[in-house]
Amino acid sequence: MMDHFPAIDILPSRDAVAAYTAGLVIDGLVSGRVTTLGLATGATMVQVYARLVAAYMAGAVSFRAVTTFNLDEYLGVEPTAPGSFRAFMGRCLFDRVDIEPARIHVLDGLARDSGIECARYENRIRQTGGIGLQLLGIGTNGHIGFNEPGSDFASRTREIGLTDGTRAANAAFFAAPAEVPRHALTMGIGTILQAREILLVAIGALKADAVNAAVFGPISTDCPASALRLHPCVRIICDAAAAPHITGHRAAPIGRVT
Repeated sequence: MMDHFPAIDILPSRDAVAAYTAGLVIDGLVSGRVTTLGLATGATMVQVYARLVAAYMAGAVSFRAVTTFNLDEYLGVEPTAPGSFRAFMGRCLFDRVDIEPARIHVLDGLARDSGIECARYENRIRQTGGIGLQLLGIGTNGHIGFNEPGSDFASRTREIGLTDGTRAANAAFFAAPAEVPRHALTMGIGTILQAREILLVAIGALKADAVNAAVFGPISTDCPASALRLHPCVRIICDAAAAPHITGHRAAPIGRVT
């Protein structure tokens, strides 16, 4: 396995991270280099999507020819339910830009057979030519998508059980913690690694240990995000709070780490 040290950008604030990340996405779309986006959800992405919407409203970018695939979806949750990732994407991006509904792809958490649904999703990604640019967040335990520790690096889209920590981190999107589903459908790590470019976004001190493990720890299923070091085109974008180990290790000022 070849260990590729990722490009790392450390920005001074959450707002700066959102603006910079959105700028990279917009550059890919406007240049025509990227036509298919892999999208993540969660609090980290809210401001990124707000910046993309603002750019669309200003006429700086169009999503009409863009195809999207979301990383994951809860099992057993209606797509119109406020806590679903489909609803999240509608609120934060899809309903606010000019994307064609037929180009939006989100896993069906109500599918009768999750195995068939996951195989369908994988096939659809292949049919569209693969994901050009994949956005990722990172969990405090190093998960990417819903690939919890122990997930095989060759894994494909599948059903997975969620840890208590992951459920707690997502409780804000539900009326009560007990309502957070215990299972989800997620792109596998192998699926994620087939994207041509990957942007991982990390914000806040709670993500610092996970970022450190992903960048400097062993490449191991104990930290799913460490698999990204097997990919030749990964950029990690984080605020200063999420990067104390990186700045200390590299003795670098806030800004670009090369």
